[in-house]
Amino acid sequence: MASKKYTMMLGLLGLISTAAFAQDTTSTAKPAGISAGTSADDSWIYDGTNYVNSHKAAQQNAFLNHTAAYPARPKDMWEFGISLGPSFLFTPIDPKLGYGAGVSLRKSLGHVFSIRGQYNYSINYGQDYRLSSVSELGNAASVLTSKGQSQYLRNFKTTFHQGSLDLIASLNSASAYRGNPHVNFYVLAGYSFFVGKTAANLLNGNSAYNFSNVDWNASRGDIKDAVNAAGFKDESNSLLKPSNDRYETVLTGNRSGSRDFAVGGGWDTKHAADAGIGVAFKVSPHFNIGIEQKFSYIFDNGTYSGIILAPEQRNSILSSTQVRFNFNLGNSSKRVEPLWWVNPNNYIYNKVQEAPYLPDADGDGVIDQFDQEPNTPAGCAVDTHGRSLDTDGDGVPDCRDKQPLTPQSWFPVDADGVGTEPEPACCKELRDKLANMTVAPSCAVTSLPSVHFSKSSVSLSDEAKSTLDAAVAQLNSNPNCKVKLVGYGASNKRAQQLSWDRVKAVENYLEQKGGIAEGRIIFTYGYDGDANTVDLQATTEEGPSTVPAPHPNLQKVD
Repeated sequence: MASKKYTMMLGLLGLISTAAFAQDTTSTAKPAGISAGTSADDSWIYDGTNYVNSHKAAQQNAFLNHTAAYPARPKDMWEFGISLGPSFLFTPIDPKLGYGAGVSLRKSLGHVFSIRGQYNYSINYGQDYRLSSVSELGNAASVLTSKGQSQYLRNFKTTFHQGSLDLIASLNSASAYRGNPHVNFYVLAGYSFFVGKTAANLLNGNSAYNFSNVDWNASRGDIKDAVNAAGFKDESNSLLKPSNDRYETVLTGNRSGSRDFAVGGGWDTKHAADAGIGVAFKVSPHFNIGIEQKFSYIFDNGTYSGIILAPEQRNSILSSTQVRFNFNLGNSSKRVEPLWWVNPNNYIYNKVQEAPYLPDADGDGVIDQFDQEPNTPAGCAVDTHGRSLDTDGDGVPDCRDKQPLTPQSWFPVDADGVGTEPEPACCKELRDKLANMTVAPSCAVTSLPSVHFSKSSVSLSDEAKSTLDAAVAQLNSNPNCKVKLVGYGASNKRAQQLSWDRVKAVENYLEQKGGIAEGRIIFTYGYDGDANTVDLQATTEEGPSTVPAPHPNLQKVD
């Protein structure tokens, strides 16, 4: 008989191995009405409303219309389970192999947590190796004293009806490196309510057992062998399945906690705390096989399951190792698999994978949609707007500038970004003296007014325009004179650009309103001085009429 049990257990283990290494070939094709483009592994469940409860439809539609950050939770299936396997009841008396079976119903609370209700039926055994006094049995002692027996073995059989409510936490449902899991590891904790009864093996038929030939000072194993030889065994010579005359005396412990047992009845209730671990292997979207180890800590103080109050009183522990066959209940067109089989990261990663390609024609690292210079030459460094870097603001990008830090006093520069170094002051003074000696000044204008701007404005006030009109009159009366525009502000890039903008505003007014030719205007900016002032100086010297904006991204327009 024992060989049949072992054969059954080996068969179950083989079935689990097959399920663990089998390839899941089930289809994850999208149902009608779901948008195309998303990948497998059920990440598409958020792309429509097929799997959402009606009262969650508003949230789901808001998510699909990009007005809500999170989708609605999808409806998922219930899991119905059938389980069976060996069990052991740990009490002050040595446990023997028992067995149990159960049914369960499980529902997800999210992708990690779920709750499971379960009914389990089990039969468990204990065999002692120590003789005890029949006085420990209290009122039940008469069963043996009537046979002239003063000692007995505390051997029992306990039948359990167990109702459990357990919280289960899946350990690997969420992952950033794979899709939906095919193996689910989990832990559990919860509460159990027990209804059970305990029966003792006190009699051998209608007589007491005769253990006079047993050496009680021998080892534990030898004592049990000698007890079996004395007749404490069934016809199969096994304690796994007793014969009909075994465990014939049903006992009920005294609820008051005293050392007393009554004969008959025997059904009692106890509470217990559950803890366990398990693993399940998905065979298909509707079926999985698992194995679970569960411990139930029964608050009985030794009186419920170990029928005799032993000197070493302690609460009992029921250990159940069960193979589980789990079936997912529900219509797959309306419900997804239980959420502990669905990786919540699937949708995010698949959407990232589906993101459209964003072109970058010039390959500068800034996509065309935001590139303000879409034809940047290859190899040129750019700013965050895709514009070529021009550190010295001379109008020649750094990648072609042979003089990348040209001082502004050396402007203008040539096509390679190289400026003209001003001649030394001594040479300039000598040259000026020689010029003055040989050439009489041809410009009779001795002074021109200055233009003032308010705060950070680049617009000309009415007063400034009147000042410029007076300067235009002087220049028109002296056609040999040029006008040099001097802007101030050199502390930083923003101040330099503001200086340039203000000089440019004055230049535009002189040309457009005053009719002064561009060739008569010399454009300078960025000197140290009052940043809100542009000076006008009459001159006959040469200089640039236009200078590129140093930092066009900071250019201000009123």
